[in-house]
Amino acid sequence: MTPEVARCLRRARLDPLTASVRALSGGITNRNYRVDAAGRSYVLRLGGKHAAELGIDRRREAACARIAARLGLGAEIVAFLPSQGALLSRYLPGRPLSRAEARRPRTLLQVARALRRLHAGPAFPGRFCAFATVERYTELARRRGLFLPLGLDEARRRLARIKEAAGQRPARPCHNDLLAGNLILAGPRLSLIDWEYAGMGDPFFDLGNYAANQELGPDAASAFLRAYTGRERPQDQARLELMRLASDLREACWGFLQAGVSELAFDFKGYGKKYLERFLRRSSGPRFFRLLAAVEGAGS
Repeated sequence: MTPEVARCLRRARLDPLTASVRALSGGITNRNYRVDAAGRSYVLRLGGKHAAELGIDRRREAACARIAARLGLGAEIVAFLPSQGALLSRYLPGRPLSRAEARRPRTLLQVARALRRLHAGPAFPGRFCAFATVERYTELARRRGLFLPLGLDEARRRLARIKEAAGQRPARPCHNDLLAGNLILAGPRLSLIDWEYAGMGDPFFDLGNYAANQELGPDAASAFLRAYTGRERPQDQARLELMRLASDLREACWGFLQAGVSELAFDFKGYGKKYLERFLRRSSGPRFFRLLAAVEGAGS
């Protein structure tokens, strides 16, 4: 147990001398630990440095996580330690979804139901916009003199077309980081963890983000959308696909910025290039313009 972990446990009124602590794998921003103490199990999350540059507000995150817990969508927050960027929550029994599981029809239905409940729930503090996030990450990376591929400028021009076509829709509480590992399955119950990027935003970004992260094929993406909306409209399908592209470019720029600020041993540059290349590949050709036209023709 590190001195930092021991300090956090004491501040959360847990005895580090009798607690059992082990590091949890997964995650490429923070350090996570399972803590067993006084007959109960917890997860201690120590936030990575430079979180503010990534758009992470720890107070907002804690507030969003508490709302999600009240909705039955997340873990109970036991303690928030802002000076250390630490969050202690109840340990959720179950396991993170694998990407294969995340594509299954039953899981798509569960996730769609959870997102409907989240998007219809109480307002979150703060806002999230993928388009603004891409510009912010790019500017911060340039100020730091970090690696930015030549294709990024063309990608940003295409993203501007997506933003123009998508317009503005009423903001709803969104998670905005729906990686398979951020969904915990315990029997019939599905819970969401990691609310770092949560805020008021476009619900279709959550849908596109999930589709992008799980690499849903056309049939699975259509089934996911039907489970969420209860109908199948071409303009909704087009909006999901455009937000899926926006998710990829957000992920790419996140990787390029993380390459210069993170202290974790991870190939962030390669991570960013992978998502940038996928964005450029999928936003080229006639299909991209058909998606834009479908959303523009439907209005906001």
